[in-house]
Amino acid sequence: MAPPTPLLAVRGSEGLYMVNGPPSFTESAAFQRDSGKNCKAVAFSKDGSLFAWCNGEKCPCWADDESICARNVNNEVHFFENNNFNTIANKLHLQKVSDFVLSPGAQPSKVAVYVPGSKGAPSFVRLYQYPNFEGPQSALANKSFFKADKVTMLWNKKATAVLVIASTEVDKTGASYYGEQTLHYVAANGESAVVQLPKNGPIYDVSWSPNSAEFCAVYGFMPAKATVFNLKCDPVFDFGTGPRNAVYYSPHGHILVLAGFGNLRGQMEVWDVKNYKLISKPVASDSTYFAWCPDGEHIVTATCAPRLRVSNGYKIWHYTGSVLHSYKVPSGEEMWQVFWQPFLDGVFPEKAVKYQAVPSELPSAEPRPAQAYRPPALRNKPVTSSRLHEDEPPQNMKPHLGSSDKPLSKTALKNQRKHEAKKAAKQEAKADANQGPAQDKTPQNALQNAVPAMTTGDPEVDKKIKNLKKKLKAIEQLKEQAAAGKQLEKNQVEKIQKEAALLKELEDLELGV
Repeated sequence: MAPPTPLLAVRGSEGLYMVNGPPSFTESAAFQRDSGKNCKAVAFSKDGSLFAWCNGEKCPCWADDESICARNVNNEVHFFENNNFNTIANKLHLQKVSDFVLSPGAQPSKVAVYVPGSKGAPSFVRLYQYPNFEGPQSALANKSFFKADKVTMLWNKKATAVLVIASTEVDKTGASYYGEQTLHYVAANGESAVVQLPKNGPIYDVSWSPNSAEFCAVYGFMPAKATVFNLKCDPVFDFGTGPRNAVYYSPHGHILVLAGFGNLRGQMEVWDVKNYKLISKPVASDSTYFAWCPDGEHIVTATCAPRLRVSNGYKIWHYTGSVLHSYKVPSGEEMWQVFWQPFLDGVFPEKAVKYQAVPSELPSAEPRPAQAYRPPALRNKPVTSSRLHEDEPPQNMKPHLGSSDKPLSKTALKNQRKHEAKKAAKQEAKADANQGPAQDKTPQNALQNAVPAMTTGDPEVDKKIKNLKKKLKAIEQLKEQAAAGKQLEKNQVEKIQKEAALLKELEDLELGV
């Protein structure tokens, strides 16, 4: 029997592939070329029978107890048991399946799979109980949706539900550079819903509470909103608006940090989420990494390369805002990664929340507020506010116990929203009318810096809304002329009489009725 031909693995900008050894030196058909440029690591097993590589896109996925390993291969998810890669234990076949996520926790595992839409058909996410993949009724739950070029699927800790962030590469309304995002809830018991986010704009981050009964979303054009929702997708607590794009629950779930990293200044808000009380507001400037310590008491923030190649280092904080330790790498050196050693649940007991900053030998990390530049001619004059917006305050969305106020029914809530939309539309039309023609000419740079207009996501509906507001603006101007004593023409009086009908049509369009 002839000896086998050795294979040569090649990794470079052309991707990862294998070449047959002598005498052929041709590309091997035994290994399908990975054309991506993100492969960072490759390795053969000691006997050469197994080959592993990591490209950050289609890595193998193990269950928490490592008894099951799965990977996506050509319209199928292959499952291996007990690290036996010679035999495929089970297959989940779905045409064009592009992503999957195994549930956390003990066996039996569940799996969430994503199939992108095509030719007018919607995308969908399905949940399965391993290894029950056969038959049309085998799925535990199914959620279909449009507007999805990619998704992120997040299981809660108890594996009872998945949050799906669906994203498009391009926002067809032109309102955002980030594309469009929607948030969906899919439960293993078959329930599903779209999570209604009350502010338009990107979804920056979503995180499950470790109790698996709540989740927090950070979303909306800056200043972003942050809201905690329950499993019915009803809002529980609204943190208002602020400069944030990330959310982190503590390991015990009793403390939550909202943070603004990346292109924001590193402001953090630390909240007691049992009482919804603010604990501290530290600032970790230039941070590229954040993580809770498994003890639920401490936090690490770090500045790492290659994201930032200067001022690399890390800080260890107490959640009350005190910096307990700080390290900066020597000049000319880089720090690439920091991460805590993991521990199993229960090793560190939950402790009572503190509000007073713990003692520290290091100086306070609170930066001095930067003073806005003022021209010499204005320096001895009173300061006037020039804020582009007012931040919304936090708001408890739960009905108060013992209060006579009962939760609104769906009908009452819908009527309340209609009333608010009608009031807002009338005020907007009146404000536009009061501006007069002298303010119609807006500088081009002011338009570019303006907050994007609220949109429905449907260009045709947005166009109708714009036209209705234009008509209502004209009616307000006519009413003011009549109040000033001007005699109106018959057709102008008829326009005013149509105001109620136009307002009703505008309400229905904005509410999606």
